[in-house]
Amino acid sequence: MKRILVALCLFLACTIAFSQNNPNPVKWKYTVKQTSATEATLQFTATIDKDWHLFAIKHGDGFEIPTTIEFDKNKAYKLKGKTLEPTPRKGYDSTMGTTYYCFYNKVTFTQNVSILDTTKPFKITGTINGQTCSTQCKLIEENFSFTIKPFAGKPVESTGEAIEEPAEDQPEESVLNNAEKEKSQHAAISKAKDNKEEEESMLWYFLTSIGAGLIGLLMPCVFPMIPMTVSFFTKQGEKGKLLALVYGLSIVAIFVIIGILFALVFGPGAANELSTGWVLNMIFAVIFIIFAISMLGYFEITLPSSWVNKSAKSENKGGIIGVFFMALTLVLVSFSCTLPIAGAVALNAAGGSLLKPIIGMLGFSLGIAVPFTMFALFPGLLKKTPKSGSWMNTLKVVLAFIELAFALKFINVPDQTYHWGILDREIYLAFWIVLFSLLGLYLLGKLRFPADPEMPIQKSWVRFTTAIFVFTFVVYMIPGMFGAPLNAISGWLPPVETHDFDLHKVVREEATFAIIDMQKEVAEEPHYADKLELPHGLKGYFDYDQALRVAKKEHKPIFIDFTGHGCTNCRQVEAKVWRDPEIRKKFSEDFIMVAMYVDDKNIELLPEDRIKDDKGNEIKLLGKKNMYISQKVYHENSQPCYFILNEDGSVLAGPTYYELDANKYMSFLNKGIAEYNKRHQNSDK
Repeated sequence: MKRILVALCLFLACTIAFSQNNPNPVKWKYTVKQTSATEATLQFTATIDKDWHLFAIKHGDGFEIPTTIEFDKNKAYKLKGKTLEPTPRKGYDSTMGTTYYCFYNKVTFTQNVSILDTTKPFKITGTINGQTCSTQCKLIEENFSFTIKPFAGKPVESTGEAIEEPAEDQPEESVLNNAEKEKSQHAAISKAKDNKEEEESMLWYFLTSIGAGLIGLLMPCVFPMIPMTVSFFTKQGEKGKLLALVYGLSIVAIFVIIGILFALVFGPGAANELSTGWVLNMIFAVIFIIFAISMLGYFEITLPSSWVNKSAKSENKGGIIGVFFMALTLVLVSFSCTLPIAGAVALNAAGGSLLKPIIGMLGFSLGIAVPFTMFALFPGLLKKTPKSGSWMNTLKVVLAFIELAFALKFINVPDQTYHWGILDREIYLAFWIVLFSLLGLYLLGKLRFPADPEMPIQKSWVRFTTAIFVFTFVVYMIPGMFGAPLNAISGWLPPVETHDFDLHKVVREEATFAIIDMQKEVAEEPHYADKLELPHGLKGYFDYDQALRVAKKEHKPIFIDFTGHGCTNCRQVEAKVWRDPEIRKKFSEDFIMVAMYVDDKNIELLPEDRIKDDKGNEIKLLGKKNMYISQKVYHENSQPCYFILNEDGSVLAGPTYYELDANKYMSFLNKGIAEYNKRHQNSDK
């Protein structure tokens, strides 16, 4: 009975999503056959919807709920033997590593009875309990009634009926429906919130891409072309305004086509490999470094001159076609200046949706095309623009340093997922401190590069002010070498746990963070703790099955964190929310924590932690197991993604995602605890 109660908790939450869309995936028909005055056979026929299966009376070794038929007591009859069923189909749950038995399409259960009262009609009543599953699961509770009449001298067959009990006789069912409704509403709200955040993120990305295009416009190989281009269109008379619009649209079209090609190559199918795999990340790191060195002026990267010449010759065709090739020539000529910026926009989208690279290139192209078009339509605006000069090369060098800093991010991702140990936090910070210090010195005129003119840079107040901000940023980063969290940039840095000497951690563990000492001794030593660690000294686990096992021993809910080594947003939540003393106390006292790194590439699972996927293949790597559980069990593919689970793995609260409000996060934790207590109070009854 205890096993059934545990299974009930496990699948209770799974009924929510389909409870309204498909309320009756199994439909029942009841038939009674009376063969004599003292014998009858009851038949329970279940018609099962397509893609659903009904668990058999025969029980496997998992947590599925078998079908049971319970009869109400009545002195007018007695049961003859057990309820019979056809041979069920055997199934295998790769996640739990268990077997089960079930039926598809249609099945008939039979029960023989002996009639003791042959003088008057009576009813045989009872309840069918069980479970049916598809991609979600639904509990079955069906009341039935058969009418047995005195035997008329020949076998007869009649139909029974389902019983709908009045609401006042079903208080528990009413509570269940309310709970399902509440959870369904919560799921809808969470989905709406997630969609809204995704829309806001896409809008912010679009605006950022426009800003990147405006920066590209200021590059020395693009900005000087504005007056020449505008001069061409103004000489065309009234027709020039139309051609200027075509010119702007052509620039947009060319960059959007590039975005479409990029989306097809690095769309959703390659998202995980691009965001966590070492090959592509290292390639992009090298590309960023090469272009950065080129932008510093040590060498120049250009496309083959034949490409530019062919495009330039096509400009002479005139009309709309000629204007299109003028736009193509601009794109080709500006390749060495704009590609690093456009590449940064595109690469930032490569791990996202198919639409994101296209939106990025649309924004970038608008940042370049709109000013060209506006200047062509209103030539007087040119008088208000700054003249070409050394400031453009300064901007180019500044961007080169920023690209070098971002190149480290591409190296850091596989360094974490493959546990290379190359860029620990202090080494990463040391590189950034050196790079931005050199940038500050450059802005002060203490460092020059090949393309820089010899000029008294103290005349430029912009450079001097920028240098102040750069050195302020450097000073801000220095405490990070000793373990300071650096919340403002924590998402871009390796996790604090990679720090060899964390002064903040030493002080916290020995003086201020007594909360962790309040935590009881762990029931089991965490597997893989030699390579993985929770932030802020928190104690927890890294394997799903071990966390479930410990939760049952400790009688605590599970806080599950689907995270990744290369997840920037995960680090921000940990730095800004998990650091809160009340949040850490809640984690320590009330939860079993499990951090599931979905992008880990080389931690091999212990034999007892391995599972099989839905094709029966054994999963041997921790990251693949975590990804499989995230997608197949909880139907999520986002990081960060947080759930609060019951001891059996069923959902108590969540999911919640990128939440930086500590109060809202605490409400999420409290909701999970309240639901846990409610369920276990009900199960104790």
